[in-house]
Amino acid sequence: MALKGKDIITLKDITKEDINFILENAEIFEEKLKKEPLKVLEGKILATIFLEPSTRTRLSFESAMHKLGGRVLTVSKDEMTSLAKGENLSDMARVIEGYCDVITIRTPIEGAPKMIADRVSVPVINGGDGAHAHPTQPFLDLYTMKKEFGKLEGLKVAIIGDLKYGRTVHSLVYALAMVGVEMVFVSPEELRMPSSITKVLKNEFGIEVEEKSELEEVIPEVDVLYMTRIQRERFPHESEYEKVRNIYRLDSKILKNAKEGMKILHPLPRIDEIAPELDATKYACYFSQAHNGVPVRMAILAGVLGKI
Repeated sequence: MALKGKDIITLKDITKEDINFILENAEIFEEKLKKEPLKVLEGKILATIFLEPSTRTRLSFESAMHKLGGRVLTVSKDEMTSLAKGENLSDMARVIEGYCDVITIRTPIEGAPKMIADRVSVPVINGGDGAHAHPTQPFLDLYTMKKEFGKLEGLKVAIIGDLKYGRTVHSLVYALAMVGVEMVFVSPEELRMPSSITKVLKNEFGIEVEEKSELEEVIPEVDVLYMTRIQRERFPHESEYEKVRNIYRLDSKILKNAKEGMKILHPLPRIDEIAPELDATKYACYFSQAHNGVPVRMAILAGVLGKI
């Protein structure tokens, strides 16, 4: 019952024990699904409020709820709700809480999931708020690494691309720090990890992360290349995006010096930062990574609803 009733808004809401709890139960659920239908959340309802585009996060949450025997209510566009009539998000959430047992929300408004969590009585899970955080993505990233390497502690991960606007990596670094994974950041100067995050890594975890700009320099030394897309929609001006849009690209040639057993992860969607030729290679884990979102989010939903 470690997560019962808990909101998951940022990784600051999560402990190392919570991480282990989620990963262990994700593995249990994945194995059980091979044998029988599950009814752990029969009678429970998840409301997904997705006011930004989403494929993997929304569908994996919905799939997870269905696979646990629960049901789903979906809000997917502002214009299809009373928000289009001028209702504020807080009021809408307070109405929706009366229809469900747990809420997952994605919104372009940073801080909105926390605001809603403070106003409703059901658990709230942040499915991504602006460029701020995406706290459930790191669990499926860690789950994928653990399945591939059999461990987490001692691995070295290069996090590459848009570290300024990428909410996925803003959450991931805290999870990696908690489980003892070494990190190196690779980005152009204008897309460096925010200093507010690197200061927390230093002051709270005692970690001084290497920051580099050359991708080729880190490939021979890391176990995981965690690629990210350049977040075009977050840039204030298109011209700034155009300067960095194709700055990093993985293909067979650049991986010639990769470690034996090295894996490529990506939260997806990719644009052109990973060549399709790599999809069928031993390096590629990004599609299985996306699929791992189902057992991981099964564990999260069952956890916050007190059913494991």
